[in-house]
Amino acid sequence: MHEIILQDLGRRAYKETWDYQEELLQQKIKAKQENLNQPDYLLFVEHNPVYTLGKNGKEKNLLINEQMLASKGIEYFHINRGGDITFHGPEQLVGYPVLDLDNYKTDLGWYLRSLEEVIILTIGEYGLKGERSKGETGVWLDAAIKGKERKICAMGIRCSRWITMHGFALNVNVDLNYFNFITPCGIQDKQVTSMQKELGYAVDMNEVKEKLVKNFERVFEARILTPAAKLSL
Repeated sequence: MHEIILQDLGRRAYKETWDYQEELLQQKIKAKQENLNQPDYLLFVEHNPVYTLGKNGKEKNLLINEQMLASKGIEYFHINRGGDITFHGPEQLVGYPVLDLDNYKTDLGWYLRSLEEVIILTIGEYGLKGERSKGETGVWLDAAIKGKERKICAMGIRCSRWITMHGFALNVNVDLNYFNFITPCGIQDKQVTSMQKELGYAVDMNEVKEKLVKNFERVFEARILTPAAKLSL
């Protein structure tokens, strides 16, 4: 059974967490080249408000200018993951798995479907029926009902030498108004939702984390080691 170290970073600025992921990625690549064992990681974080645009994303999907971003206290980064534009902010559970897929399955389609399955199982414990949308990544509600499709979890990854970074963003109690200033994931005419909006109450974030860890272990056939304290970068 694979072992994964869970690190809960708490609330962090986007750039320092991105840099930390890159550091872990390079450590794992170096260890791999030298045939050394290096642990896999799952990072949990809530970001300060930020829009991130994937490497092949379109700038036009950011609907406000730099001055408006500054006035609203929102950062913006063009980054090296797949996918288009999305928002990260408080009360959104962001997960960054840094895994060597040589230890699991060297198939990015399988990896993305597995991440989706973790989210589908997790929100299913709250009575929400998560679904996949054909040709799109992430987890949706009512994916097949035109006009009612709602994305509850966005995904975008990078993979180097079969080692992953970036990951998923599950909208738990996040302020959905931030999504009004972008075309989320570059997809027109589809809504974004949250667990809070669907359920009608604020969900306990720690409870969601516990359920997600359990389902990650199940889907990836892994044991997640949970340190007692949050990590200080």
